[in-house]
Amino acid sequence: MSLPRTVFACSCESTMPLDREALGRGCGGDVATADQLCRRELDRFRAALGEGRPIIVGCTQEAPLFTEVAEEAGAGDRVAFANVREAAGWSDEARAAGPKMAALLAAAGEAMPSVPLVTLESEGVALVYGRDETAIEVGRRLAAHLDVTVLITRPQAVPAPRATEFPVLQGTVKTAKGHLGAFELRIDDYALPSPSSRAHLAFGPSRDGATSTCDLVIDVSGGTPLFPAHELRSGYLRADPRDPAAIERLIFEASHLVGTFDKPRFIRFDEGLCAHSRSRITGCTRCLDLCPTGAISPAGEHVAIDPMVCAGCGSCAAACPTGAAAYALPPVDALMGRLRTLMRAYRAAGGEHGVVLFHDAAHGEPLIDALARFGAGLPANVMPVQVNEITQVGPETIAALFAYGATGVRLLSRHSPKHDLSGLERTVSLSNTILSQLGYGTGVVGLVETDDPDALRAALDRAPAGIPSPAPASFLGLGAKRGVLETAFRELHRAAPAPVDVVALAAGAPFGGLDINVDGCTLCLSCVSACPTNALSDNPDRPMLRFTESQCVQCGLCAATCPERVITLKPGLDFVAWNEPRRVVKEEEPFHCVQCAKAFGVKSTIDRVVAKLADKHWMFSGASGQSRVQVLMMCDDCRVEAVLDQSFDPHGMPPRPLPRTADDARVEAVGKDGLN
Repeated sequence: MSLPRTVFACSCESTMPLDREALGRGCGGDVATADQLCRRELDRFRAALGEGRPIIVGCTQEAPLFTEVAEEAGAGDRVAFANVREAAGWSDEARAAGPKMAALLAAAGEAMPSVPLVTLESEGVALVYGRDETAIEVGRRLAAHLDVTVLITRPQAVPAPRATEFPVLQGTVKTAKGHLGAFELRIDDYALPSPSSRAHLAFGPSRDGATSTCDLVIDVSGGTPLFPAHELRSGYLRADPRDPAAIERLIFEASHLVGTFDKPRFIRFDEGLCAHSRSRITGCTRCLDLCPTGAISPAGEHVAIDPMVCAGCGSCAAACPTGAAAYALPPVDALMGRLRTLMRAYRAAGGEHGVVLFHDAAHGEPLIDALARFGAGLPANVMPVQVNEITQVGPETIAALFAYGATGVRLLSRHSPKHDLSGLERTVSLSNTILSQLGYGTGVVGLVETDDPDALRAALDRAPAGIPSPAPASFLGLGAKRGVLETAFRELHRAAPAPVDVVALAAGAPFGGLDINVDGCTLCLSCVSACPTNALSDNPDRPMLRFTESQCVQCGLCAATCPERVITLKPGLDFVAWNEPRRVVKEEEPFHCVQCAKAFGVKSTIDRVVAKLADKHWMFSGASGQSRVQVLMMCDDCRVEAVLDQSFDPHGMPPRPLPRTADDARVEAVGKDGLN
């Protein structure tokens, strides 16, 4: 049977062994092997282009050459590349790496969707912020490229310039917001320089509350950064004024920030799924707590994510329990498809105890390359998978990998990460808790924080060995993130080496159930209206409260909304409950209108209200009160009709007694004593 695609595996001039049998099993058929595909055997690649099938080439070093040849043939979109050499072939375990090579080649054939973009525009209006003449010198060197204004905070003895080439002002930035092309700063102690300044700049009267808008902010003040995670804020450039090399890099970078720039829209956000708040009661704040740049802010019942400020760490998407925030580079279902192919090919080629190493391009790829060229290379069972940021990896991705048959996951980070890893650390801890209780092993998911290639290899060698699934899953992770997550966890449980029905989790976990004091519940259904995921639901035909545990994200809105305070969160994974239909928590008989017999309300509630009011409140006492008691037992329509027919004023009261006066007292006294 012919292959749907052509796969080339090159030994790179016999510097690495090729296991043809393993490659064939993993890739689903014959794999074309070569010794020098990029030079002596390039015509084989040209011939394959003419066959019209997709091509996978196991070489990234010569990808530009193969791409050029493919584009000349009009087939540039049919070629994909896999780094087989540095990731597998150049290793002290290369002879056992055949299954990994097959897996990497097969996974490269999974196409990734295009990246959505947002556009930033800069006209080159720049504010240089500093404390002394360093800021003026930076402004002078940038004046030929940018429209510069220099702002000096608390100036001391700043030499006066001979000519006013650009404005030099006094002021201190109090608040700053925005991004490349749209910064807005509030400035206190704002003052203009005196034109008669002689040896040093002298400034006139100052005022607070001035506003500045600009495209770039160049900070050489040496003070506290104006933005959180400032190195990730586009258009905000900062350097230590005592570091000449850093100043030079800053000037070079700033001079090129004029024009139109595209950046990825990292997060797809569906505000309808957000569980942030309901009725001004705050629920889930996971993304707000994790965002390092401040790109996320409350916006009513949901949050808002500013794509211009978002730096793409993906922590919000990894932590979002409802799937309202989903990573788009790539989407979770596309990443899941590649991982599924990777693990299936690895197992088909005879691979055992497969470990996936997630890494980024900027740090992880050079480290792996250095380990292959100058060290022992990666172990034969460790398959590197490049992602945009390791912080985008969520619990659904890790769960799917172990369900597919992996025995370990490692995430490679810098020794000093550019993103906050607290969210990822929680994901690792949560995953390890679940996996250990399902029999996959202890500590099988972990972070490797290093800048040293040899330390990376040592960390991989001493990582705990996990236990593979005896019956690996093969599901397709399609659809929205929450649906993918539910499928991944169900399959993780089904494929577990030692499955248990209930996994206990710590408070704050995004999975769990509810403890509801049924006796105290009045079926007011406030919790149903507050629940953002429809985990709590009612029945339009009967007074009923139902609960679907697989949809509960432990946001706490139901507990905070409940007027009787009878709801308590219960974190955990109850796989039996996940596979059950909606569970009826409480059900009661409806009350039927005494006038038209229409069902409304809850019988026990109406009976309790009538019992508390009848003959115990002036409005419902006596003969007239009985008719008012009847009104309580009517539906909305009949109640309005009864009130109108009886001219019943619900705010009416018995007539008040007339005020007593001194004359009234004298009359009563005369009548009592019989005096004239």
